[in-house]
Amino acid sequence: MVNYNPKVWFSMIFHSYSRAVMKTLMPVLIFMAVYTTLVCYILLDILRFHESDFHSTISMHSLLGIVLGLFLVFRTNSAYDRWWEGRKLWGLLVNNTRNFSAKLSSFLDTKDVDTRQWFMQMIPNYVISVKEHLRKGVNVRDLDIVDEKFITRLEGVKHIPNRLSLMMYERLNHLYKSKDITGDQLFLLDKELKEFSDILGGCERIKSTPIPYSYTMYIKQFIFIYVFTLPFGFVTTSGYITVPIVLLITFVLLSVELIAEEIEDPFGRDMNDLPTDELSEKIKDNVREILG
Repeated sequence: MVNYNPKVWFSMIFHSYSRAVMKTLMPVLIFMAVYTTLVCYILLDILRFHESDFHSTISMHSLLGIVLGLFLVFRTNSAYDRWWEGRKLWGLLVNNTRNFSAKLSSFLDTKDVDTRQWFMQMIPNYVISVKEHLRKGVNVRDLDIVDEKFITRLEGVKHIPNRLSLMMYERLNHLYKSKDITGDQLFLLDKELKEFSDILGGCERIKSTPIPYSYTMYIKQFIFIYVFTLPFGFVTTSGYITVPIVLLITFVLLSVELIAEEIEDPFGRDMNDLPTDELSEKIKDNVREILG
C-alpha cells in the first residue's frame, strides 16, 4: 500500500504508479492511436465526410457516455467496498490479538514463561498464516517453531490457519484441565479466539467471491464499443485533434477499470492492496510487548 500526502499535488501527479498504469495501458493506447489516425485519414482525406454526416453519432456518444459513467461509478464503488471491508476485518484482527494477548498475560502466572513464549509465537504465526493463506498459500518456513511437534502437525495440512487455531484451543484446554486458568477465564479467551475464525471467514468470503462474471464482461464490452466508435463522434468536428481526444478518454476509462480490478482483491501485493505485511509486523510487536 502506498503512503502518501494527499495535499502534495505535484508528487501525486507524477507518482511512479501513474507510470506503471501508463506502461500497462501502452499497447492499447498505441493501437487506438493508429486506429484513430487511420479513421481520420479515410474519412477526412479520402471520403471527405462532413459534420452533418455524423451528427447522430455525436448524440449517441453523449447518451452512451452517461450510461457508461454510471456503470463505472457502480463498478468502482463495489470494488472499494470490498477493499474497505477487508481493511475493517484486519483492523478487528489487530484489536483481537491485543485483547487476547492482554487477557492471557493477566490470567497466566508470571512464572509460566513457557506458555507465555508459546502464545507469543503462536499468535503472530496465526496472523502470518492468514495473510499468506489469502495470497498463494502458507510456507511453513515463514512461521516461528513453537515446539518440537510443530512442523510435524502442519505436514500435509491444506488449511494452515485452521490447524493453528486448533492448536491454540488445545493449549487453552490443557491450561484449563491443569487448573492454570479457570472456567470463566477460558470462556473469555474462547470469545477472542472464536473471533479469529470469524475474521478469517470474512476475508475468505471477499477472496473467493469475485464480481459477477456477466457484470464484469458487459462493463468491458461497453468500454470497448464506446472507445472503438469514439473517433466517429469527433472526426468531422475536431479533425486530427480527434487522436489525442480519443487517447485521453481511453486512458481515463481504462484506468478506472484497472484500479477497480486491482482493489477488488485487496489481500495481494499490488500497490493499492492492503498493508497486510505491515499489519502483521505490528501485531507481532504488540503481542511480544504484552506477553513479554
